[in-house]
Amino acid sequence: MPHLSKKSIEMPASPIRKLVPYAEVAKKRGIKIYHLNIGQPDIPTPPIFFEGIKKANIEILEYTHSAGTESYRKKLTEYYQKYNINVDYSDIIITVGGSEAIEIAMMTCFNTGDEIIIPEPFYANYLGFSRAADVVIKPIKSIIDNGFALPPVNEFEKLISSKTKGIMICNPSNPTGYLYTKEELEDLKKLALKYNLFLLSDEVYREFCYDGKPYHSVMHLKEADEHIVMLDSVSKRYSACGARIGALVSKNKILMAAAMKFAQARLSPPTFGQIGAEAALSLDKKYFDEVVKEYSERRNFVINELNKIPGVKCPMPGGAFYCIAELPIDDSDKFCQWLLEKFSYNNQTVMLAPATGFYSTPHTGKKEVRIAYVIKKDNLEKAIECLKMALQEYPERTI
Repeated sequence: MPHLSKKSIEMPASPIRKLVPYAEVAKKRGIKIYHLNIGQPDIPTPPIFFEGIKKANIEILEYTHSAGTESYRKKLTEYYQKYNINVDYSDIIITVGGSEAIEIAMMTCFNTGDEIIIPEPFYANYLGFSRAADVVIKPIKSIIDNGFALPPVNEFEKLISSKTKGIMICNPSNPTGYLYTKEELEDLKKLALKYNLFLLSDEVYREFCYDGKPYHSVMHLKEADEHIVMLDSVSKRYSACGARIGALVSKNKILMAAAMKFAQARLSPPTFGQIGAEAALSLDKKYFDEVVKEYSERRNFVINELNKIPGVKCPMPGGAFYCIAELPIDDSDKFCQWLLEKFSYNNQTVMLAPATGFYSTPHTGKKEVRIAYVIKKDNLEKAIECLKMALQEYPERTI
């Protein structure tokens, strides 16, 4: 057999999905599994999304423009204006989910061997995207003790070298739920200007901010348009993960012209996904108010209950629908597999994501897991009870 590429061998497995085979075996044994491992909301996709598709009068399912349909991009600018993000439709390229937006951004902004600084823990697939683009992630560690706040600017500067070409954040954060302040974004802008760096911001969870805390976008930063790239998706906004519709947004015309070449190479984004996403833009504020209220209640329950368990530490997230919890265990990969292979409580167990996959620094996150509170509260209650019992039974517990 011919040798596989080095890139394919080094491509990391998803920490979110790598335990699926163990979950499948557990289900065949009749075990009920509460999935807190993946950000797949159980909130129904708004009916207007499907109604838009049903009403589409299409005789031939053609390619759309490589940047996405003009009607969707123009309506998307109206949506962004509600968040004081003022862009022209030509500043938007519609992508195959937020994933492709990240991939195209990395391929457009960086050369092989260039370095990008990302606060860790970070969305696990950034590792895969960077590997595919031959970009080197330089992690800067945020810590659980201060709620995973952005590290000080001087810590960033220690990592900047001649190879550094960018900084990337997720706001609100997957996996920590951290919500960036205006001052923190201003600090990052100053770094980008001082060292001539790109500033990439993954903002797919902007709807989900809690406790009255405001959402601040990198697109609000003044006099930095040439440096800024915003990444977006409808997957979590409308609970439409399967639509595979995202967006790459920048006012840097040269950057967007270059990104378009990658968009043209994959021909076009999905037609029906764009139609549904455009229809969903008509949703009023009430829809999001209700969704945010639901997630906020789930968040409050999960975080409060986790912190009641002996040896567990979990800061209160400011946004998104994830948290990172520190558990009294030896190894989160082993523990999460043990939950599926050897543990059950009332014929039930819980599936978590080991936090090791959200760090690029080796041997980090060994006592941490990511939890997605995306299931109904009554199921969350059962899931947390399972976790509590599991921590009492786990042979390698540390308390």
